[in-house]
Amino acid sequence: MTSVSQTKRSAKPRAPRKAPAPAKVRRDKAKAVAPKVGFVSLGCPKALVDSERIITKLRAEGYQVAGDYQGADVVVVNTCGFLDSAKKESLDAIGEAIASNGRVIVTGCMGVEEGRIRAAHPGVLAVTGPHQYEQVVSAVHDAVPPLHDPYVDLVPPEGLRLTPRHYAYLKISEGCNNRCSFCIIPSLRGDLASRPAASVMAEAERLVKAGVRELLVISQDTSAYGLDIKYAESMWRGAPMKARFLDLSRALGDLGAWVRMHYVYPYPHVDDVIPLMAEGKILPYLDIPFQHASPAVLKAMRRPAHQEKTAARIARWRAVCPDLAIRSTFIVGFPGETEQDFAFLLDWLKEAKLNRVGCFKYEPVEGAKANDLEGLVPEEVKEDRWHRFMAVQQEISRDLLAQKVGQTIDVVIDEVDDEGAIGRSKWDAPEIDGSVFLNGETSAKAGDMLAVRVLHADEYDLWGERAAVS
Repeated sequence: MTSVSQTKRSAKPRAPRKAPAPAKVRRDKAKAVAPKVGFVSLGCPKALVDSERIITKLRAEGYQVAGDYQGADVVVVNTCGFLDSAKKESLDAIGEAIASNGRVIVTGCMGVEEGRIRAAHPGVLAVTGPHQYEQVVSAVHDAVPPLHDPYVDLVPPEGLRLTPRHYAYLKISEGCNNRCSFCIIPSLRGDLASRPAASVMAEAERLVKAGVRELLVISQDTSAYGLDIKYAESMWRGAPMKARFLDLSRALGDLGAWVRMHYVYPYPHVDDVIPLMAEGKILPYLDIPFQHASPAVLKAMRRPAHQEKTAARIARWRAVCPDLAIRSTFIVGFPGETEQDFAFLLDWLKEAKLNRVGCFKYEPVEGAKANDLEGLVPEEVKEDRWHRFMAVQQEISRDLLAQKVGQTIDVVIDEVDDEGAIGRSKWDAPEIDGSVFLNGETSAKAGDMLAVRVLHADEYDLWGERAAVS
């Protein structure tokens, strides 16, 4: 329940992170053993960080983490409430936990819909909203009081995590100030609330000292970091440090780990970070949720920075850092999207040549402003556009990856079994991007950094062998 398979031997898109499910047991209360808490964590990496913080707090109080339902005295389900399909998955997960264990606490983004949760599952013990850590811990206390000894199973300085030892998500802010018409994140998680720079850096340093080789920086709008607190200074290593995207990127780059930036909007000040990538301070990788390219659709979506000429900006970035990889997500079939809008998107995609791309068919979200828009696109048209979009992007990705064949690249190993090793290049984030397969390489260990010569590529993944040491 607290670990997940990180990689697959498949070129298909990765499934959303879901901690394996918890089975039924009751702790022998006659024995003085630490109570056990099971976790099911759904949704995005930001929710995963919330789960990690809750686990860390509970472990500091002496609780143990159960690996399945069978060993749990109570189960916490951290839900996702972004899409209706995600809400259904959350309700199903709650139902499974109740059926298998019976004692369930619900938290996360769908927690704001307590009435709906209790209507479906009246037996839940408590319901809390997103990033309400203390309320979750309090609910666990009510369900299963901690042992009186506060020194049982103290946690390591970096806290407890659900990711492998060699990489970790680093959340730098909560919430979002944007008001995209298809999104309800601000109503679920509130407005932008940035962490002090010193707090972020202290956590990052603890993670690196504990063996983390890759820091994945996340938030709802990473490039807006510090805006809400007016880029306030805090003391880091005896000197003031501003809560600013560039300053944070530079400081993280000094820690000696890979630093990967997610959920970055193409604001002009992002230009200043690209030289750090060219210098090797942080990874040449940007996760930018463009969502569309047609000006009419972007206006209907109320996307920030939609007035920017993003293709030209990408070209300038690549002139500074030719190695730069950009991943993004797009929505097809948004209300009002015409065939001309979609053709504009395909032309833009061919011009921008993004390295990694995901595509979603538009799905209404309860409470979103987009539900009031006219011009609903039929499902069969959405399906057709999705397939056409993916065909174009697969060709782009195949051509870009083919250029890697014959090169020697750095690869971090995620998994090793009797068939070989599976890793990632600096252009690939875990679970959402491609993999590098090293067939027959069984001597490596997870977390190893290897020099790999690329032998073959397809539209998603690379295959290679350990480079000979000269």
